[in-house]
Amino acid sequence: MTFTSGLDGYRERRKLRSRPASISIILAVLLTAQKVVLSFPVSPRNPPSRRSADPVSIRTSNGGVAGRDRNIDALCSFATHGGRRRCRKPYQLSLKTKSTVEEEFQRSLLGERIANDITATTVKEEKERIEVVENQIVQEREKLQEAVKEVKDAVQNISQSTVNLVISNSTKGNSTTVLEWSQSAMNVGVAFIMKGPKIFTRFASLMARSEIRRDYLRRRKHYASDWTDAFKKKRIVVPAVMFLYFSCLAPAVSFGTISSEITKGSIGVVEFLLGSGLAGMLYSILCGQPMAFLAPTGLTLAFISGLFRFCTIRELPFFPVYSWVGIWTSAFMTLLGLSGSSKLIRFCTTFTDEVFNGMLSVNFIYEAFSSLRRNFVNADPMNLSMPFVALSMALGTFLTTMNVIKFESSKFFNSKVRKVIKNFGPVSVIMLFTLLNLHPWAQKFNVPTLSVPDTFQLAGGRKFLVALKGIPVKLRMLCAFPALLLTCLFFMDQNISVRLVNNPDNKLKKGEAYNLDMVALGIITGVLSVLGLPWMCGATVQSMNHVRAMAETKLNDETNEMEITQVTETRLTGFVIHAMLASTILLLPLIKKIPIPVVSGVFLFLGRKLMTGNTFFKR
Repeated sequence: MTFTSGLDGYRERRKLRSRPASISIILAVLLTAQKVVLSFPVSPRNPPSRRSADPVSIRTSNGGVAGRDRNIDALCSFATHGGRRRCRKPYQLSLKTKSTVEEEFQRSLLGERIANDITATTVKEEKERIEVVENQIVQEREKLQEAVKEVKDAVQNISQSTVNLVISNSTKGNSTTVLEWSQSAMNVGVAFIMKGPKIFTRFASLMARSEIRRDYLRRRKHYASDWTDAFKKKRIVVPAVMFLYFSCLAPAVSFGTISSEITKGSIGVVEFLLGSGLAGMLYSILCGQPMAFLAPTGLTLAFISGLFRFCTIRELPFFPVYSWVGIWTSAFMTLLGLSGSSKLIRFCTTFTDEVFNGMLSVNFIYEAFSSLRRNFVNADPMNLSMPFVALSMALGTFLTTMNVIKFESSKFFNSKVRKVIKNFGPVSVIMLFTLLNLHPWAQKFNVPTLSVPDTFQLAGGRKFLVALKGIPVKLRMLCAFPALLLTCLFFMDQNISVRLVNNPDNKLKKGEAYNLDMVALGIITGVLSVLGLPWMCGATVQSMNHVRAMAETKLNDETNEMEITQVTETRLTGFVIHAMLASTILLLPLIKKIPIPVVSGVFLFLGRKLMTGNTFFKR
């Protein structure tokens, strides 16, 4: 009995212990069912009212007020996602308080008020600046009128004294007449000497519109830094100067050789070297955008050849006609720059830039292959070793230079070594192929080299200054008509070239000065015309290579292409490069050793490099 009663007691105790577990299981099942029922979305027929969605409290059906947590439990379903509670659409609660909404509204009003104040301030400053410029123009016009009036008075006094002298000539002696005539002439000379420069400067300032004034003010504050910034980036400047020297030398020698054949020796390689060097140095000093270069182009060469043929057919002296056409073009270009006409270039779209850019690229590539084709035409059909060696040398120069430029984005060495190879590589390639051609093994193929004279002399032994009086006055005036065509050509070429340089992708920071560049080109054209040197205009290929040579780049991980991060904007590189180009006339015996196929390879590289990023070719 004792054992049985003990066993029954154990069973009773076990039942009592198992009851709480069963009750907890039942409660868990009930809670789960409640969650399933509450998980269904609220019916759209009875959406929560605006009052019930109050972020602070919710009134229940029996009039009570539930807290924030109970509000969320009532209107949101409970879905366990990683242990977090999520409110289902379409009736999600906004947990923003009314004070937060009011703060955002006040903040937006404050932002609009600040923006309006900034706009009003900008408009006010612009009006004040315009008023200042207008007042300056009015003052200058008044001063000009005063100076002109003084000159008119002096001329009237001279004319009156002349009349008096004529009337009194019969009554007075010769000595008195001579004295009065000399006094009148002295008055005229003093009037023109004292008032002439003032009239000219006032007239020029009146002709200068607000556009060129802004260009001048924009670039004036950077003029000193344009020369000094180059000394801060010597590792970029030195290799850029060396490479761009050969890049500018190749077109000058190539176009000079072609021009010598077209003009029958009137304008040759020496003239193109001098013209390129002098124009580049003057442009570096006078221009507004020093990153742009002036150089001979195929378009100007075509115009010169057409003008020479016209003079030959009409039996006219070439150089006087050439000089007067250039003088008229210089005057037209200067007037266009002073009048702010470069603003018209804004009507040119990116498509215009890319088509013009593509035309120049194709022109450079065509000149390269034309030179290589000439080797096959002139070679002996039974021995084509020389043309194929020249072709191999040109393609080798092109491919090696392209790979050297791409070496910066490779994974070899560190960034400093890659940058040094990229900077000095193109120059090294040119020197390497030139030395290879000087090897006795390569000499037997007789690869053609640059054709330049042994000593410095102008074509035909002429003087520097052209005889401007060599043609009659009527013909001088008629030279204005071809000058209009040349002006249109220079206007488009110059502005589009500088526009490509000022592209925002190049990250230039000192601002543009289109009108100032036009005036500088006009002055340079006049100087070259008087000296009988070939005309120069904006060179897109050399300008863009100048920008890229002076740029610091990095690899974009998204596009996997090199992007410009910073450009060293300086006038010193352009001045030094063109000074070296002009001094090349002292190194003519050494220049003669550079093979023409190497120059053709440089042409191929420049043309292909200019195609980079041209969406017109990509399409």
